[in-house]
Amino acid sequence: MGLSSLPLFILLAAVPPLDSAPVQPPPMSMSMSPETFEMVLENGGISELSMACADADTFGMPERLRLLRDRLMLVAPTPQPFDVVMANARALMVCKAPDSTQIVLSRFGPAPGSQRRAWLLLSWRAASAAFNQEAAVLALRRLADGDLKRLDREMLVVGQSDEGLSLTRSALDLLAKHELAAGRPEEAVNVLLAGRTPGVVASRRLGLVAELLAPLDSQRSALLLESALDQAAVEQAWGLAEELLRLQLRLALENGGDVDRPRERLRRLATRVDDRLTLLELETSSPELDRERLQDLEDQLRSPRATGGHASLGESNPSVAPAANQLAQP
Repeated sequence: MGLSSLPLFILLAAVPPLDSAPVQPPPMSMSMSPETFEMVLENGGISELSMACADADTFGMPERLRLLRDRLMLVAPTPQPFDVVMANARALMVCKAPDSTQIVLSRFGPAPGSQRRAWLLLSWRAASAAFNQEAAVLALRRLADGDLKRLDREMLVVGQSDEGLSLTRSALDLLAKHELAAGRPEEAVNVLLAGRTPGVVASRRLGLVAELLAPLDSQRSALLLESALDQAAVEQAWGLAEELLRLQLRLALENGGDVDRPRERLRRLATRVDDRLTLLELETSSPELDRERLQDLEDQLRSPRATGGHASLGESNPSVAPAANQLAQP
């Protein structure tokens, strides 16, 4: 048992699937009858075919989905106006065919303006759903139009919560994720450093940048990690501060650096916010194991959902939480 955990960049890069489709009418209790399906397949327009796709997906009918995808590729042959091309592409997304969506979108080249923006957003969504990292990067960079800071303010829908609410994420973070997935960590670093959102968002980004830079420039990585810790302390985001200190400790262990300082800082923070699970982990992984102290922590450890449990750690009461300068002390 110890402090080994998933790398911070994996935790931060994780997002819900990117193939969320436009909201469809509530599913019926019964699937479309074979006769109705055949009629829609042969004579239906894009809207009817899209609804048939939603029905086939809801009731798990892959053969119907395949037939509908094939039909949607033929129902509106080029040339077509913008609205028809977009409707056709969206219907293919409903039909779980992001690769075909990209083909249909390539049939139209929108001029700058609102049409181009809508075309690029749908292009990104299709590329993301198809795990086409290069196409996703290209769409978002075109959306930025040479100014990555624009993406910091662009919130894109990446899925839905259990309550049916839209889940969004900054296009800047998504671009960094795609660059990472494409095997370009240096580009991901440049993207993240273009962000201007302060507070917890900035702290998380700086922590990710520090981890990505560690193999390339350990000194700069250490400075960025300290900046991330400062941001987390100012926002009193103690859960995030613990994750950053864990990262600092892990990098020190990997690179043969000073492990005593980050270990002591993490221990002090965990003590102040009464995170006994972290204290137990620290004691277990300590080179000088204090068995009496370890037994005492095991006896006192509360449920993870109770006060003092690791899962409950988040924003702290300013009257009892450590001040920013205390967190920064060695």
